[in-house]
Amino acid sequence: MTYRKGEQTKALIVQKASTLFNCQGYVASSISDIMHETGLRKGGIYNHFQSKEELMLSAFSYSTETMTHYFTEALTGAKGCMERLLAIASVFEGLAKGKFMPGGCPVMNAAIEADDTDPLMRQQAIHAMDQLLGAIRGVIESGKRKGEVREDADAEYVAAMFISMLEGALMLSKLYGDPVYMERSIRHLKSFLTEELGS
Repeated sequence: MTYRKGEQTKALIVQKASTLFNCQGYVASSISDIMHETGLRKGGIYNHFQSKEELMLSAFSYSTETMTHYFTEALTGAKGCMERLLAIASVFEGLAKGKFMPGGCPVMNAAIEADDTDPLMRQQAIHAMDQLLGAIRGVIESGKRKGEVREDADAEYVAAMFISMLEGALMLSKLYGDPVYMERSIRHLKSFLTEELGS
């Protein structure tokens, strides 16, 4: 029973911290802020995590796993390369409208904040972005094999542009508090995909 309660407490800390870090920033969020969010004392938090950095990495991992769940959910039932790519884009559109993850894309937020200041967090952000880019390339390569995408389509290029457009649009939508930037980006993205992938 004690073990189960301890695991539940740890999960609560990670869940609350992930939202706090994603909205407020990893550096800007203090242990006091986490104490306030969880209702725990400092000792209660450090009973489960040796340092703030360990908690940061656990919280980021939780955030990316949550995003993976939303991507998987969006892809359920999506058929064909174009439909699957637009299903992924729909998650970014949801983020721009304040759905799914408070604070927006956790990978972009961590990448911008960590940069050169936190090598471990930067590595985690790179790993998460690699997985996302890999998933998009996988959809395109699958489309090639099925004859939905032209054979000379550059999956690496398309995946990089796909993410750049959506993450950039998400940043602008967050900055101005207006999802119109994402809507414009997705409209352009559809034309881009048709041009680059059309068989």
